[in-house]
Amino acid sequence: MAGNYKSHLGDEEAITTKITTKTTVTTSSKTGETTSETTSTSETRHSGEIPEKLQIPQPFFKSPSCLQRHEGNIVLPKDSEVTHFEAELVIVIGKTARNVPKKDALDYVLGVTCGNDVSARAWQRDDVQWWRAKGGNTFGPCGPFIASALDYDNLLLQLRLNGKTMQEERTSQLIHDIPTIVSFVSHYVTLYPGDLIFTGTPGKTSEIHPGDVVEVELEGIGMLRNKVVAQE
Repeated sequence: MAGNYKSHLGDEEAITTKITTKTTVTTSSKTGETTSETTSTSETRHSGEIPEKLQIPQPFFKSPSCLQRHEGNIVLPKDSEVTHFEAELVIVIGKTARNVPKKDALDYVLGVTCGNDVSARAWQRDDVQWWRAKGGNTFGPCGPFIASALDYDNLLLQLRLNGKTMQEERTSQLIHDIPTIVSFVSHYVTLYPGDLIFTGTPGKTSEIHPGDVVEVELEGIGMLRNKVVAQE
């Protein structure tokens, strides 16, 4: 899930203005004359506000090959440049879900686990799709356990980088909660037992480097630990 914590959207005191400029160049097939027209649009928002496009859940796909086990290595490709950690609660689907009402959505959830949505920022920014930025090999560590019968919407989520706490927030701060996410996705993509949904990351993220150790801890579940290594 993209942008599913207000704290990940920016400083609440900041005001962001996004200006988009579009230039259309037209060449006449008869005269060869070229003309251009430029238009600009702007969007201004306070960071505490939820952008319109994020007022509905915004999922993206991670590949099956991105999965990595507890204590497995996060391998940074040689050309991945700046790569960040992202601590997340991960939903584990327990039975086939299609067009599920929100009120029934938890019936389709087996439980939750810890996840790290490793993200190569340059690829995320520049590629048309996030297929390698978010779905590269080992970019989806999960585990170590699946827990059920918890209050999924009020768990403490933490990430430590080399022992230092870098992210800490309760899942009560999710913009879209677990029933909303499962119901929404099931209306467009059928969910099957074992499918995983990363629910988004809180606060600020930062770069990871070979030799780092990343720990994601979720209350009631345990701690996911992975070492970062360079691709050989």
